[in-house]
Amino acid sequence: MLARGVQDYPKVSIDFSPEIPPLKKITDKTKIDIRYALISPFAFAHIYWDPKTYEVVYEIEEPLLTDEEMSKKKQIIAAMRAMISFDNLIEKDKDSLLDYIDHRLKIIVLELGIEISYESYKKIYYYLCRDFIGFNEAEPLLRDYYVEDIECNGSNTPVYIIHRMYRNLQTNLIFKDFDVLEGFVEKLAQRCGKYISYAKPILDGSLPDGSRVNATYTKDITSRGPTFTIRKFTKTPWTPTQLISFNSLSPEMLAYLWLIVQYKMNILIAGGTSSGKTTLLNALAFFISPEARVVSIEDTRELNLPRENWLPSVVRTATGFQKAGEIDLFTLLRSSFRQNPDYVIVGEVRGKEAYVLFQGMASGHSSISTIHADSVNTVVKRLETPPIELSPNLLNVLDCVCVMTHAIVAKQETRKLKELVEIINVTNEGVAITNTPFVWNPSDDRFYFKKNSKIFEKISKRYGLKIEEIDLEFRRRVQIIYKLFQKKIFDFDEVQKMINHYYKKPEEILKKLGIE
Repeated sequence: MLARGVQDYPKVSIDFSPEIPPLKKITDKTKIDIRYALISPFAFAHIYWDPKTYEVVYEIEEPLLTDEEMSKKKQIIAAMRAMISFDNLIEKDKDSLLDYIDHRLKIIVLELGIEISYESYKKIYYYLCRDFIGFNEAEPLLRDYYVEDIECNGSNTPVYIIHRMYRNLQTNLIFKDFDVLEGFVEKLAQRCGKYISYAKPILDGSLPDGSRVNATYTKDITSRGPTFTIRKFTKTPWTPTQLISFNSLSPEMLAYLWLIVQYKMNILIAGGTSSGKTTLLNALAFFISPEARVVSIEDTRELNLPRENWLPSVVRTATGFQKAGEIDLFTLLRSSFRQNPDYVIVGEVRGKEAYVLFQGMASGHSSISTIHADSVNTVVKRLETPPIELSPNLLNVLDCVCVMTHAIVAKQETRKLKELVEIINVTNEGVAITNTPFVWNPSDDRFYFKKNSKIFEKISKRYGLKIEEIDLEFRRRVQIIYKLFQKKIFDFDEVQKMINHYYKKPEEILKKLGIE
């Protein structure tokens, strides 16, 4: 078909959110060879062992254009930029945007008298949608559910990703043209509602979907030219049963955390960068009773709690030359305690907001938060020294510290809940007296636990329950979690439904799962 019939071409089917494929952990890297859709039916991820580089690589597969198609694409894009309304692109929903691009493309092809087959039309339509609606060459990576971070270290160097299953991978995406990379960083800034320039060459912001962006603009700052790092916002976080399938923690650890969350203990999740702190925080949220009111405060939106009664708050940076309108963590946290929360969740504490958080804990507001630290001693030191400077006595309101770690097990990168540590007392000298009921042993990659829990004793005294009752409930929940894992119940909504059902009618769930 030629240009005169282009108006009769059917609308191109394109799916920017194809079904998420289930991926299995493959211990032998040389056997990895998987392919799944990112933007169906045009863009795919191909992850495989490359014997030349002797490592696992990630390739974005997109439609190949002939020289003739490439020439037509450039001609069409130039015309499209001249006639397209960017306000329309921002304001319309996804289906309307796709119709808008399709309509404009047909007009341009007719007006320029371009002869184009339907197969070529479909490919060019894909690239127009990818570039005008999405984020150009990086759009397929942003569409990959399994990609956590996207890292570009400059021009003429491969973009790297952090994959949920296969960790650090080199991709075949390379920004070879300096100007193209510069334009892409400018686009990131625009979508973040920020401004980046030679005068202000560092960008720190959030994309509309909540993904965190850090970028640089000039060679003065980074010698390879513009750079960017995108920490993706996960719409569907890992469920507790999925964490067990990854062997990140044990059913006993989860059952213990379920109990202490239910009885409103104060929890701090510690760990290094990309150790799984936020992943565990999201998993803990499954255990908050369904009727409870939750208020969350974050720098950048990363939490996705499976509940209705949730008030998510995000800081706002200053704007304009006067640097007006800034709303920081401290302000949001202080305000949150007036919103009658049953739980306050803070994405990360690292400054003066920690004082407000611990004062809130002391006044009876149960809290869960994360902190950058690799052990309980480091946590205590960070909380006691500038810029936080908490009194040792105030630290006694903290009940439990979960220590996450990034480890190499059997030559595979993995995340582990290294230990669960109960805070018994923090002395005036700042020394923490602790009890560690759960620990991961790296030598055999197994989790161990002991029966005496000081927090169970605290729950017993606070709520008038017998230790035997708490122990029985703990064993039941271990069985529930393990049964859900055995039955491969990993779905976000299904796991939450089972936990909520157990809060309301425990006997029905026990009977359903065959637990006596």
